[in-house]
Amino acid sequence: MSTVINTTIETKAELTAHIKALIAIEPKFAAMYEQVGAPNLRRNAGGFKQLMRAMVGQQLSVAAASSIWQRLDDSDLTSPQTIIQADDDTLKAQGLSRQKIRYTRSLVAHDIDFEALTTMTDAEVLEILTGVTGIGRWTADMYLLFSLGRADILAVDDLAIKVAAMYLLGLTGRPTPKQLKIATQGWSPHRSAASLLLWAHYGQMNDREAIPV
Repeated sequence: MSTVINTTIETKAELTAHIKALIAIEPKFAAMYEQVGAPNLRRNAGGFKQLMRAMVGQQLSVAAASSIWQRLDDSDLTSPQTIIQADDDTLKAQGLSRQKIRYTRSLVAHDIDFEALTTMTDAEVLEILTGVTGIGRWTADMYLLFSLGRADILAVDDLAIKVAAMYLLGLTGRPTPKQLKIATQGWSPHRSAASLLLWAHYGQMNDREAIPV
């Protein structure tokens, strides 16, 4: 009798069920699972603030991103209402570049119904999020996986995922996002478990945290 697995992963037990189903499809994950165990789900509350923080941190070190975000948060400049009322000079004074200001104002202008995202398909969420200037596929995938808890998300644009998958699959070079997507289609509907295992494995190889924060 087959077990129906939810389209979201809410608990460690559900993640473990997905991992075991993934191993049945791709046995190479068995050794990886033995090494790293069931990774932390790293769920967050999502919403405007979560997406804005992700955009602020793009192409910055963790330390720099945290510093700028703290200044914005301390100045109460992390909500649509306060950003609308603030001029560009005010946002720039807290560390936002001209480009990041444009991204943030695009996020405000799109007025996303974050509650509605919870009932949409992955493809629908991707379409809405990537419609915002400054949100690419990687950021949208992070929202699907960590904010909405979707069960079938493989972050093919993530460097750590590509490197770990290269070793897992025995490839001679780092795969492109397209190559990785094609090579891992058979892992569906358990690709979020694969992402978490690959991040954990990469982190273990490099003796550092790899799962995005």
